[in-house]
Formats: sequence, structure tokens, C-alpha cells
Amino acid sequence: MAVHEHPHRSPGFHLSFRSNRTGSPIAVSTRTDTHSVGAYALASLRLLTGFVFLWAFLDKTFGFGYATASGKGWIDGGSPTRGFLGSVAAGPMESTFHSWAGAAWADWLFMLGLLGIGVAVTAGVALRPAAVAGTAMMALMWIAEWPPATHLSDGSPSMSTNPFADYHVVYALALIAVATAGAGATWGLGRLWARLPLVRDHTWLR
Repeated sequence: MAVHEHPHRSPGFHLSFRSNRTGSPIAVSTRTDTHSVGAYALASLRLLTGFVFLWAFLDKTFGFGYATASGKGWIDGGSPTRGFLGSVAAGPMESTFHSWAGAAWADWLFMLGLLGIGVAVTAGVALRPAAVAGTAMMALMWIAEWPPATHLSDGSPSMSTNPFADYHVVYALALIAVATAGAGATWGLGRLWARLPLVRDHTWLR
């Protein structure tokens, strides 16, 4: 809102509600800075989330001594799914997960999923397919741990800290957030990926 004095009109002040279309330099600068900070924050979230999946693949493959003991990696003949799925002790799919534990198809599907999601999200490409695959994986792992249970099938306390919002839900939402925001363009290969003819014709691949 601006105030103008008109010498050739009746005395007094007239109020004008015309806006400045170009906007003030300060407002433009503030919007630009806010956009940049948001883009960098989403890029950081993307890189960290991608590394979670990528590290899980590497540790389970080579047995770095963290979640997977040295000498127990996939490359050494260990099964990436036997320990986790075989120890499921609650939830509606307990027996199903036990039957899947250690199966070759389950090992390959799980490891390829970790690798594909990790590489795609870290590089900033194919974020939408990665978000779908990652959300499905996190949903299955959430069901396997079954946070709503207060007791395991043997009657012992489940030690669940929250009946719904655990880290699987957070990772799934992080994948969805970076995919919908197109976070691969900052600190990633998202722009180059989007220019590929196949990706231009099939936007769901972005």
C-alpha cells in the first residue's frame, strides 16, 4: 500500500492500493534465499537417505562388522534375510516371513532393492520408482517388526517404543518427500536424467 499526494486534485491524501509488480529487491532476495536453503535441505535429506540404503547393501554384502559380522557377508555365503526374517516374533505375517528367511529369491530381491534404491536416491535419479520400491520395502519391514505389538508371540515384552511411527515410516516419508520435490536437481544428476528421451516420454521415471 502506498500514499500519494496529487497537487492538481482536491487537497488531502489519497490511498492507492496498486502493488509493485516487480516486487522489492529485498522480497525477491528473501524468496531466492529461502528456495535455495530448502533445495539444499532436501538434497541433504536425499543424500543421507540414499546412503542409509547403500550402506545397508554394502555392509550386508561384505560384512564390515556393523550390522553384519565380518565373514558373514553375502559374498562369504551368508544370507542377508535369514537373520532378520527368521527372528520375526510378532505380527500377522510371522510364519510367512519365517518361510521366506534365507530363500535365494528373497536374498536377491532384498539386496537388489537396497542397491537400486541406494544408488538412485544418492545420485538423484529415478526418485519416483525408488520411492515406490523403498516404501514397499519399508512397509514389509514394518510389518516384520510389528510395532503395534506390546508382547511377542512367546509372551515376552516387545519393547516397542511407538505403535506406529518408527524409523521405517520416517524413511518411507523421506523417500516420498525427495521424489515429489524433485530433489535430484541439487547436488545430483536429476537434471541430466530428466533430459533423457525415455524419461521425458515417461515422467514416472523421474
